[in-house]
Amino acid sequence: MVKVMDRLLIFVLSAVALIVSCTLLFCALGWIPFDKVGRFAQAVYFDLNIALTFITFTVIVALISIRLLIVSLPRGQAVVPSIDQRTELGDIRISVETVENLALKAARRARGVKDLKARVKVSPAGLEIIIRAIVDGESSIPELTEEMQANIKKHIEDITGIPVAVVTVFIANIQQSSPTFKSRVE
Repeated sequence: MVKVMDRLLIFVLSAVALIVSCTLLFCALGWIPFDKVGRFAQAVYFDLNIALTFITFTVIVALISIRLLIVSLPRGQAVVPSIDQRTELGDIRISVETVENLALKAARRARGVKDLKARVKVSPAGLEIIIRAIVDGESSIPELTEEMQANIKKHIEDITGIPVAVVTVFIANIQQSSPTFKSRVE
């Protein structure tokens, strides 16, 4: 929700900046007569309704600018999602991306798997790993998924020492084979 609001604020500020810069350009080119600019300036100074509208508009644009400046400032180090473990010698932090890559590496060992994506969630019971795969359509899908689940669970637990609670395999599709053309001899 915040990102949508910031995008909207950037749009509004950009539109205002475009209008103001075009107006100043038109004034500099003489396309807006000096007497109209003078009347507007006089209205801002002496007409309370126009002055309040102008002040409100300016304050809103200033607040939007301040908000976007604050959002654009760096906030220090970004926190990389990780899995933390404590040992006798100290703390160990393993990034979630590392665990995802380990899961992909283990899943590739199964024959018939073509395209893989992994997502890891950390739960109190252990890791929940979700694998999305495209298979060749030649192998038995239940056997293939069981092999992938077993490979992933064993590999991650052996390498990281973190228990794996669930390995979910989602077979998204089968790989479409390219049509083979036979040559025709006459």
